[in-house]
Amino acid sequence: MRAAAGQLIRGVVHHPFLISVPLGLFALGAGFAAQALLRPSAPDQDLLDALIAQPSQPARSAAQAPRPDPEAALEASSIRAERAAAAAGDGRTLAEPAAGPSVALEIRVALLKLSANPRLAATGSWTLSDRSGRVLQSGSADQLPAVDGLLVSEPELWLQTTPGDHLLADGRAYDGRFRLLRGGSGVQVVNHLSLESYISSVVGGEMPSSWNSEALKAQAVAARSYAMAHMARPADAQWHLGDTTRWQNYEGLSSVSGPTRQATDSTAGVILSYQGGIVESLYAATQQIVEEAHGHLGASMSQNGAQQLASQGMRYNQILGRYYQGASLARLQAGAR
Repeated sequence: MRAAAGQLIRGVVHHPFLISVPLGLFALGAGFAAQALLRPSAPDQDLLDALIAQPSQPARSAAQAPRPDPEAALEASSIRAERAAAAAGDGRTLAEPAAGPSVALEIRVALLKLSANPRLAATGSWTLSDRSGRVLQSGSADQLPAVDGLLVSEPELWLQTTPGDHLLADGRAYDGRFRLLRGGSGVQVVNHLSLESYISSVVGGEMPSSWNSEALKAQAVAARSYAMAHMARPADAQWHLGDTTRWQNYEGLSSVSGPTRQATDSTAGVILSYQGGIVESLYAATQQIVEEAHGHLGASMSQNGAQQLASQGMRYNQILGRYYQGASLARLQAGAR
């Protein structure tokens, strides 16, 4: 998006500024230059239960429960949202939630900007496996995987590289691993990576990394809330959301920098919450776009406005409080209450 988003709804529950309760999802995605309406779809109820912080069973450690499927990390019994106390000060400063252990979540991003048959490579040694984990090919950085022939007989392939190295698609570097699927006109690449790595890239894709650190932090929280809502209500059966401005602008490692990592790390796990739900936070480049595109939908953040407020000395939670009045901050944490 140079971006925007929608809101979480339960039935038809309206709030003057936000629409957000955990049962159904309706999303609007809009960019700096374009807006696109997304259709509502069935939510992932296990993830929604996790987000609303009502675990009914003791948490299990990774050692106790092997998890070959990344979605298993989203069990309601092992994730909770620790909400902050009531808003402080003038009612528009959102109280920061207490620190706690982080939750390692994996997001699936469809790389829709790539060509139909992208050039795939890695900066180090790589392996190409089938869905069972059986290695079909392997090679070094100066060799390219041969994908097309294998996808004729295999429903999906997994391309991975060694720790510290990165995968390449059409020359762009990415964290995580690639899931390769047969597409209608070629190869569909889905980037599986950690949520926080994704957010670090989105912050740099949505805002200049030279902007005030508090504006970058506000962007990180808004982007994380939007991403979590799509993890609960995926845009497609194979991926949570895309990398284009219809969702959030994801550029892989090319938009990651020291400031975007710092903004992400310092707000790790923090999301916007309203009445126990996750707010799929609207945002757009300017106040004019906010009013034209989102005025009838609810609260929305002007990215340029966030930069101006940060330059005046406001912290990220004050900025978010200005734009998402009535919301609160929550932090995703591991373990039951």
